[in-house]
Amino acid sequence: MKTLIKGIHHITAIAGNPQANVDFYSGVLGLRLVKKTINFDAPDVYHFYFGDEFGAPGTVFTTFPFAGARKGTKGTGELTYTAFSIPKTSLEYWIERLKKYDVTVSDKLTRFGKELIRFEDHDGMGIELVANDEDDRKGWTYGQIPLAHSIRGFYGATLYLTDKEGTADLLTKHMDYHFIAEENGRFRYGTEGKPGDIVDILVNPDASRGQQSAGTVHHLAFRTENTDTQLQIQQLLWDNGYQTTEVKDRNYFKSIYFRSPGGVLFEIATDEPGFAIDEEEAHLGELIKLPEWAEPSRKKIEAGLIPVTLNPASYV
Repeated sequence: MKTLIKGIHHITAIAGNPQANVDFYSGVLGLRLVKKTINFDAPDVYHFYFGDEFGAPGTVFTTFPFAGARKGTKGTGELTYTAFSIPKTSLEYWIERLKKYDVTVSDKLTRFGKELIRFEDHDGMGIELVANDEDDRKGWTYGQIPLAHSIRGFYGATLYLTDKEGTADLLTKHMDYHFIAEENGRFRYGTEGKPGDIVDILVNPDASRGQQSAGTVHHLAFRTENTDTQLQIQQLLWDNGYQTTEVKDRNYFKSIYFRSPGGVLFEIATDEPGFAIDEEEAHLGELIKLPEWAEPSRKKIEAGLIPVTLNPASYV
């Protein structure tokens, strides 16, 4: 049977100040701002996409920056930590770099045999960097970070739940995931078990539910090859009692959404067509790109957005 789900496509978070958001993810972390557009469901808010050179599926962390938004709180029913993949020898580099920009960094942690560090961005977003030698992706740098230490894309994501059974069943029975291992109450799943497809479920039945706002994840998107495979997974989900949305056109991919049993919003997004459909690859993220239906309102939309500048050279 053909595999319909290929791992993580993107992760979308809610943020606060737009300029601080760009400065942190492109300046401090060195991710490429591959697209600067609007939230299609809230056109007065930016939608930033940060990833590798071309915004390949499995590398893109996206944000909805609401200026002045209060900070959310981590809790159950949420994706609490997004893990990025870095080369095995790069942990010391990143510890020093993050401390240089006054980011509080954990001690080195070990999980499933891999070393990692944990920290939060300015909004309280939970981030991990996992050192490994299993990732052959190229990574990206604007030049302020040595390519040898650059982030390669996602490693995985942690879902913090009161109970794992419903979400585990969804992943393993209907989404091409399989159980890999358990360690200290953390249950790991993957499609191939490699960087970019890992999903961990951490269970705490007594924890408080998370409060979504700045510094929290809005949804977790999984990869599927194209619209045909997307419709197949949509039908499979319908047949097994999951209520998905209709297919939504997000310009750079097609999407369906549904709520997982643990409360996390899931998306299934197509790999096609990608971010180069409205900008040359050499100039991705330079202009505010709008969907066709929003173009007649461009002047009004741009007037309502806080101007942001991209200046990674200031984060050498």
